[in-house]
Amino acid sequence: MTAKQTFFDELTNDVAGGVAYKNLYLKKKIIAFFANNGNATIADLSKEFNSSAPKVTTLLNDLITDGMVQDYGKIDSTGGRRPNLYGLAPESGFFVGVEVKHNHVNIGLLDFKKTLVKHAERVPFKLNNTQASLDDLCRIITEFLQGHPAAKDKILGCGVNLSGRINYATGYSYSFFYFDEEPLSRIIESRIGIRTYLENDSRAMAYGEFSNGVVNGEKNVLFVNLDHGIGLGILINGQLYYGKSGFAGEFGHIPFFNNEIICHCGKKGCLETEASGQALVRIFRERLQEGASSVITRKHKRAEDVTLEDIIQAAINDDVLAIELIAEIGEKLGRGIALLINLFNPELVILGGSLSSTGDYIRLPIKSAINKYSLSLVNNDTQLKISKLGEKAGMLGACLLVRNKLLNF
Repeated sequence: MTAKQTFFDELTNDVAGGVAYKNLYLKKKIIAFFANNGNATIADLSKEFNSSAPKVTTLLNDLITDGMVQDYGKIDSTGGRRPNLYGLAPESGFFVGVEVKHNHVNIGLLDFKKTLVKHAERVPFKLNNTQASLDDLCRIITEFLQGHPAAKDKILGCGVNLSGRINYATGYSYSFFYFDEEPLSRIIESRIGIRTYLENDSRAMAYGEFSNGVVNGEKNVLFVNLDHGIGLGILINGQLYYGKSGFAGEFGHIPFFNNEIICHCGKKGCLETEASGQALVRIFRERLQEGASSVITRKHKRAEDVTLEDIIQAAINDDVLAIELIAEIGEKLGRGIALLINLFNPELVILGGSLSSTGDYIRLPIKSAINKYSLSLVNNDTQLKISKLGEKAGMLGACLLVRNKLLNF
């Protein structure tokens, strides 16, 4: 006798057709409804999907047997029999989100009800385009998984965020770890033993904020990732915008300046050359070498040892040089964001990434430049906010995007 397939067996069955396909489709719709709207009764689901109560009951029973859904008991009723309330079983499945930064990794484990059950922030890591760096990344993920509270077969997918050009559909990275013909997603998957998806870091952070962060009903949102580089996540009508090949959002590589500074992309004059974290570090070091004073010199005697994290912490501690240079960077960023506002007319612009942790020191000069350089009729309808999730934005976004891909939300 053939064993009955579970919901996740059905998900990976490419040859399902007819009634089996329709049942799987409706099961995924039920899961999506629970995920997006919370618990519901059989009557609620029947009305939502225009399906009979017996049909919905049968599918719910299958999902309960598979451990995906649980019965939360009866609810109050105005008359007649009290209906039962159904919803997702939180521990039915888990998703791993990995945010790869320049000098560290953020990694988290999310359950089906979007609760972050375990996470580790700022795990030391050096991002280089080398096999050793990739090996170290796989080691960090593997060690995190070894201490997780769930059985490994309950971990349904892993999302890995990298900066630069990522083709999420094929799993190839064209900015880091592109020294193998096989897709990077497949290489990591073979190393950690879990289905793996790649995503651009700024898009994942944008989706994290959209789903669990500062977004409050807005559908047209720009997320500006202010880190060593500059990234952009674009949400149009509530959906991530990828572009033809998945490379949309290369905001940092707009040829904004007439300078001779070569960007890491190989071009000259990119916005990143004068308005990014790496530009801030370069300018800060130059100013120190010219004799400027800063509390950072108590920690580093040599200007070349100063890092972006040092400058951010100095600004938070009211260091005048750090605050002054962040304001200069902010003014240039504001000009670039003004261009985006004129193009997209968004409801909301979110400032995220490490530089956003300086709060008003970066936000106010950006806001001033937006007012100066964008069309007033356009920017009057645009809010400017700092990320609510901070270091958690990328890992949450990665987890939720994997969940969406698996269930085709």
